[in-house]
Amino acid sequence: MRVYLPSTLPALARVVTLGEFGPAPLTGYAVTPALIEWYVSGDTEELEYVALTEAARASLRMLAADRADGVEVVARRVVIAAEVPDEAVSMGADLEERARVRLAASVPLVKIAAVHVDDPSAAEDVEAAIAALPAADRGDDDARFTLDGAEAHELMWYATQEISDLLG
Repeated sequence: MRVYLPSTLPALARVVTLGEFGPAPLTGYAVTPALIEWYVSGDTEELEYVALTEAARASLRMLAADRADGVEVVARRVVIAAEVPDEAVSMGADLEERARVRLAASVPLVKIAAVHVDDPSAAEDVEAAIAALPAADRGDDDARFTLDGAEAHELMWYATQEISDLLG
């Protein structure tokens, strides 16, 4: 099963250093039966894009959490796409979490298929989205519009052999 794991550039660097994405348990996003049922008209590619988008939203929250903890991070969302055995994935039944999955084990680097990262030109909108998250969570429509501005940027695709260049 293809699982999209939210990350940050420092966390991706740790994956490369440690040879795995972890520690478990991990939260990811995937094409689940609940997502298929909710998005009945979509094909597999569209459903994978929905899961990727959910992971990118979670990456934005990781960036905000790192900043709140005083960690200096570059304003670029990161999503790691990995192939994991179906039996390693558990899914919730809550419709609010229709694409969310949980992994009970770390993901070895060799199971990573690709990495999706914001282009540096998205940094200004991602910065604004990080700042707008608390207000958006309180229901502020202007803040939600700011989050949409970051989501308007497509994540760039990187092959696994390009990760070191991406981090360099």
